[in-house]
Amino acid sequence: MPNPTVTRAVDALASRRDLSADEAAEVLSEIMRGEVSETQIAAFLTALRTKGETIDELAGLARTMRALAAHVPTEREDLLEGDSDSGLSRTAIILRDAIHRANKIIYQTARTQPQCEGMGTTIVGALFHDNRITIAHVGDSRLYRLRGAAFEQVTLDHSLLQELVDRGFYSAEEAQRAANKNYVTRALGVEATVEVEIQEHPVQRGDVYLLCSDGLSDMVEDDDIHLTINTFGANLETVAKQLIQLGNDNGGKDNLSVLLAQVVDSFPVRRGILDKMLGWFS
Repeated sequence: MPNPTVTRAVDALASRRDLSADEAAEVLSEIMRGEVSETQIAAFLTALRTKGETIDELAGLARTMRALAAHVPTEREDLLEGDSDSGLSRTAIILRDAIHRANKIIYQTARTQPQCEGMGTTIVGALFHDNRITIAHVGDSRLYRLRGAAFEQVTLDHSLLQELVDRGFYSAEEAQRAANKNYVTRALGVEATVEVEIQEHPVQRGDVYLLCSDGLSDMVEDDDIHLTINTFGANLETVAKQLIQLGNDNGGKDNLSVLLAQVVDSFPVRRGILDKMLGWFS
């Protein structure tokens, strides 16, 4: 049965009406949840092409999909259940599968629309659940963590430069100043399947997490990112604006995407009937 949300979007595009940001997000949310058939996805993409959407607009839709990859209820107890075969937690599986769906859609779009040939992207996503963070990434989009005075890059780039660092040809400091940083060894949409790297870590109160595209990390050194978070950390929105401004002031050679989150309190999942009963009186 056709998905009604996508049907309405296709009809709107056919009547030459632009989709609002909320409408586009709703369509892509349905796609990411696996609620839309391949036939209807193809119809939606065809409607976009017929209306004359540009590559930049399709890239905007891809960015929305990356954001939606992190959309999942965080209070469901079944997220505690893992997969015994892969050893992954339920949150890791949700994040991995969302990225696999995004890869499939981008790959199919690049193959079926000539103006999109060669299109690809990188991604980093995170889910917070039960006092832990699950991180998934492909390519050179990064996740950083500030814990107390310690600022560190948690993800490692899937890039030729990182492989050279791993093999001892460059130090981490030399790599930050190296040219040709952007030769990635993994990306979404380039091949029919993609390997997603997954990490899981306990969080601590006060942790600040920064997710960003290489448009920031190529233009702003880690020490300056750290200083910016320390200086404006009382307001994460201000931190994000300052980081984007820094990237643009330093050349702004690529799109800049920045997302910040801070752990303000613990968020354990209640387990069992006793915890539920206690919750009724809390």
